[in-house]
Amino acid sequence: MNSMRSFEFRYVLASSLYGTTPLAQILPEVSKSGAKHLDIWPRVHGDQREQVEEMGHDAFSDLLKEQGVKLGVSTRFDLGPFGLLPEIRFANAFDADIVVCGSGGPADLEGDDLRDAVRQFVERQQPQLELAEELGVRIGIENHANWIIYSPDSMKWLAEFAGSKPLGIALAPYHLPDDPEQIAQLIRDLGEKLFLFYAWQHGKGSHGELNPEEIFLQMPGRGPLDFAPIVSALVEIEYSGWTEIFMHPAPRGIPICLPIKEVAVEVNRGIQFLESCLG
Repeated sequence: MNSMRSFEFRYVLASSLYGTTPLAQILPEVSKSGAKHLDIWPRVHGDQREQVEEMGHDAFSDLLKEQGVKLGVSTRFDLGPFGLLPEIRFANAFDADIVVCGSGGPADLEGDDLRDAVRQFVERQQPQLELAEELGVRIGIENHANWIIYSPDSMKWLAEFAGSKPLGIALAPYHLPDDPEQIAQLIRDLGEKLFLFYAWQHGKGSHGELNPEEIFLQMPGRGPLDFAPIVSALVEIEYSGWTEIFMHPAPRGIPICLPIKEVAVEVNRGIQFLESCLG
């Protein structure tokens, strides 16, 4: 097992932190934010995925090379959990290793009903999982509130039913109670099925009328969530997946900071906080 001091986070930067800023302005900021890889988002959180289609894949590839940036993750909530075949091919073409989406409903299932729904969800993933396995791409399901894959039990059942298939969890503490020990135990339970960790807490949420200080309580080190047990659990499982310093602006589709160079400053603040949890 790695010691706390030898553990290293593997950061990826979410394009959604920049709202609908053009990719040509975002890519030079990636290295400033402690990352070499980008997580590209579509509307409504950003529009960079749409920008890629508008400029063409060759132009996007050239832009990445010019800035020394690689694509790590493609987030596609808009496609739904069973419409990812084209995006798996896109991810593979750019050497990104994860496509992230949510599970969709129904919500509010419990016990055996929830377990059966998770099993059926995994079974319906089979055509996508076959292609993903062939191309070396993984599918990460975010535990979005009020969907099938939301509670700790639902995530553990997904890990169980997925087995060796390239299907796992993109874990968002934002959508869980502010219980660091529970989140830490969930990380241990998920183990190698934890594909992406959002360093993101609920704070006062990301909806409604919030002032700038309140909206930034989602960021690690700003809100009340104790990340120390969570980081310890990541070290314990020798986590080697992506870590994303993350928050949602209100309203969606705007940068979290202006001017945009301040986004990297805020991300680096979060990185410094996480690193401090390593001791």
